[in-house]
Amino acid sequence: MGTGDGASLELVDVLCYLGDMLSVDGDADAAVKARVRKGWNKFPQVVLLLSNKDVSVLMTRKLHASYVNSYVRHGSETWPAKKENELTLQRAEMRMIRWMCGIKITDKFSSSELRERLGICYIITVIQ
Repeated sequence: MGTGDGASLELVDVLCYLGDMLSVDGDADAAVKARVRKGWNKFPQVVLLLSNKDVSVLMTRKLHASYVNSYVRHGSETWPAKKENELTLQRAEMRMIRWMCGIKITDKFSSSELRERLGICYIITVIQ
């Protein structure tokens, strides 16, 4: 695409701007996927502390909120989130919580039980 002065511009569907993904259609799908990916990139760096039984529940909750969850929530105040985006965030968060508790998906523990055990509220509640 020409600009008139000899420079050309590239037309893109998704753009990373200040760490947030902006989409041409204005939805939050790309932003949510990117933030979940960033959260999963940070999770292995602290998973030994988050899943360690010798670390207090309070410390685990603080580490999760400040280190992992903050990466996932970054920029969320500008997302026009849909139900699918909320489900993506909740699924990712629950996978992390199950990992932290050492619980497999086949084990008979409800999400609310595990959240209560760690004192972690729903990520959607925090975002809203």
